[in-house]
Amino acid sequence: MSPLEERIGHKFRNPLLLAEALTHPSLRHETKQQEFDNQRLEFLGDAILQLVITEHLYDKFRTEPEGQLTKLRSRLVSRDTLKKHALALDLGKYLLMGRGEEASGGRARSSTLADAFEALIGAIYLDSDLKTARKFILAQAQPDLEQLAKEPVDINPKGDLQELLQSISASSPVYKLISQSGPEHVKTFVVEVVWEGIPLGQGKGNSKKQAETAAADEAMQLRLWEKARKRSRSKRKV
Repeated sequence: MSPLEERIGHKFRNPLLLAEALTHPSLRHETKQQEFDNQRLEFLGDAILQLVITEHLYDKFRTEPEGQLTKLRSRLVSRDTLKKHALALDLGKYLLMGRGEEASGGRARSSTLADAFEALIGAIYLDSDLKTARKFILAQAQPDLEQLAKEPVDINPKGDLQELLQSISASSPVYKLISQSGPEHVKTFVVEVVWEGIPLGQGKGNSKKQAETAAADEAMQLRLWEKARKRSRSKRKV
């Protein structure tokens, strides 16, 4: 087994899958010869990660409502969390990337490490089965899962949304008042939350604060920034 295979506890029957998971798109763009990169495996691995974590939370937190489960899942699959898992495996050391990307600090970049970790999940799944991928995911997530079980989590959609989005970029979500109606003592406010020009969700409330909280809660459930991110990648490929 290679040192990385020993770290992850899986011997690849098809080593090309591991090589694909470790190949950053910059290498293909720079050399014009590489036949693959890890973006497709990342797409697959993201779906498997979401399924495994969702299933685990559903089973372990039997009394929690949907909104709370969504919040817990967001913590466990956030970019910062995935970066932490990648660092624990020293994944950056094994990545194959273009010289320009490496010179600009690509091996330590949060997005690069998180994407590689998801790609690794996809590779393990294709090389074996869902049971093996689940075992790997839960082993990496075990410290975080234990922490969730010990500490009650307060519901704070605005704080959670800001924390999650700022793990992707330095931009903060902006709350815009769309409308207000009704008499002074029973006004209804409608607020939209926008991030980097992307409308993420709307909410209503009897105060601006309530409306903002509802908008953030909807944004956490819809996760529209992920769709925008994938569209942006598709455009870059073209």
